[in-house]
Amino acid sequence: MRLTPLLIALSLSLPSLSAHAAQKPTRIPDAALATAAQLREQALADDTGWKVVESLTTEIGPRLAGSDADARAVAWATAKFKALGFDKVWTEPVTFPKWERRSEHASVLGTHPQPLTVTALGGSPGGTVEAEIVRFADLAALEAAPEGSLAGKIAFVDYQMKADRSGSDYRNGGAIRSRGPSAAIRKGAIGYLMRSAGTDNHRVAHTGITRFDDGLTPVPSASLTIPDADQLARLLARGPVKVRMALDCGWDGEATSYNVIGEITGRSLPKEVVVIGGHLDSWDLGTGAIDDGAGVALTMAAGHLIGQLKQAPKRTIRVVAFANEEQGLYGGRAYAEKHAADVRLHQIGAESDFGAGRIYAFNTSAPDYARDATRQIAEALAPLGIEYQADKGGPGPDISPFAAQGLAWGWLAQDGSDYFNLHHTADDTLDKIDPKALAQNVAAYTVFAYLAAEAEGGFGSEPRQVRPPQE
Repeated sequence: MRLTPLLIALSLSLPSLSAHAAQKPTRIPDAALATAAQLREQALADDTGWKVVESLTTEIGPRLAGSDADARAVAWATAKFKALGFDKVWTEPVTFPKWERRSEHASVLGTHPQPLTVTALGGSPGGTVEAEIVRFADLAALEAAPEGSLAGKIAFVDYQMKADRSGSDYRNGGAIRSRGPSAAIRKGAIGYLMRSAGTDNHRVAHTGITRFDDGLTPVPSASLTIPDADQLARLLARGPVKVRMALDCGWDGEATSYNVIGEITGRSLPKEVVVIGGHLDSWDLGTGAIDDGAGVALTMAAGHLIGQLKQAPKRTIRVVAFANEEQGLYGGRAYAEKHAADVRLHQIGAESDFGAGRIYAFNTSAPDYARDATRQIAEALAPLGIEYQADKGGPGPDISPFAAQGLAWGWLAQDGSDYFNLHHTADDTLDKIDPKALAQNVAAYTVFAYLAAEAEGGFGSEPRQVRPPQE
């Protein structure tokens, strides 16, 4: 999962004045609003979302992109869409480099020998390094280190992420994971350790993808559990610390997975689609419940509930279980590339990829002519405890590549206060999901998707180039 910087998100919401000046205002009919109210209450009492995420996490478990389990997840999703009554189900291929984790070990050597609990960062090479560690308080301190000062040493970045509802500090924690190894290599380091990009205090490490800049030779890179990072800091206060780290992991050719897509066909504008979804892959330590089994399940459930109506919505509801989000938005990028010519046929898109906490805020990128329709959706969401925040939000991760080409987006903000206690860890398991909170999410996505599909007019999707959000 990644976050969208606010300024970029806002830039996506700015309409072209000349393009929209003559647009007729978008509105949602009263009959659709009445149906949405019924759907909302039905969804709150329905357990389809829970049943779907229970099935995925129990029958498939961890789903590292390119693994055998990933292939089984694709088959699972295809069958689940059909079982839930989607009238059109298909797959679209997504090819990417394949990374594998086999084993990982680390320990303190010398006067105070003891094991450390670590996990390799996705994209790390394998290898064994044994060297003194040098601690840095944050990424800026590492980047400011003198050239050559880490020659023959292991860099250790000890930044503690801060928890909040929006998860805003992930921009710092995520940057330490993605940019830190390259910064360490430039200073001469032979290995890289970081305090996990998390907010828990459990002895479980947080993985996640890292990158190595072109021209650099990658080095073994791993994250420490937060208690182990604290332990290292205390040991360093007593004197130099030497660590041995052995990682067995690395890239192994290419793999092909699939975006799995299910549709509820619209009654009068079937070629126009409202897109919702989550990503099907997960990291390999837990069972991918909050990241992102919940997103897949709740959007499948929303489509299913809309599909049970006696009259189909005006536009098609399309639910996408995206491939390999975790290692670089591969599924989202593939979808945007394949459907680039059909931006205008995409009414609006939204992705759930921030756990299963209750949704507390809503907005869209709609231009002025569709703002009243956004407010109508917000009013239908208000009984769920969701506030309209007209100046906030952005596209979800896998939606962002298409939003960069002009797709209108919806933002349904989940409470992530404890999300980074679990994110990319062995603790990401089904028991962490609150069924009632999940049902609230299902209700919100059901209302949003149905009303967007029933709107008289659009939400601003049009071909245009916008700087893509950065991971």
